[in-house]
Amino acid sequence: MSMYDKIEQSMADKNVAAYMDLLHEDFTVVFHKTGNSFSKSQWGEMITGMFGNDKFIQDSTRCVYENDDILVAHMFMSYPDDTKEAVMGISMLQGGKIIRMETGATSLS
Repeated sequence: MSMYDKIEQSMADKNVAAYMDLLHEDFTVVFHKTGNSFSKSQWGEMITGMFGNDKFIQDSTRCVYENDDILVAHMFMSYPDDTKEAVMGISMLQGGKIIRMETGATSLS
């Protein structure tokens, strides 16, 4: 199963443990929009909140490109504050796990 498929399955199931297992111990996520970065544990707290909120919705998603080193995905997201964004997610892979993810978002609201 591809990394993209594993991420999508964990998100569809709202399975935080499965999602977190896809992340390297040295994982970092960077939000291009704000410049903020988060460690694996900080991101885990955010993911737990997102998966627990029914108003956090991944409306649609597609894999743009994936190989053993990188995953590029594009998605449309709806958020609890009723805003929507188009999000480009770039994940760098190492040893079969995501070591770094960067996102860029464009508001659709």
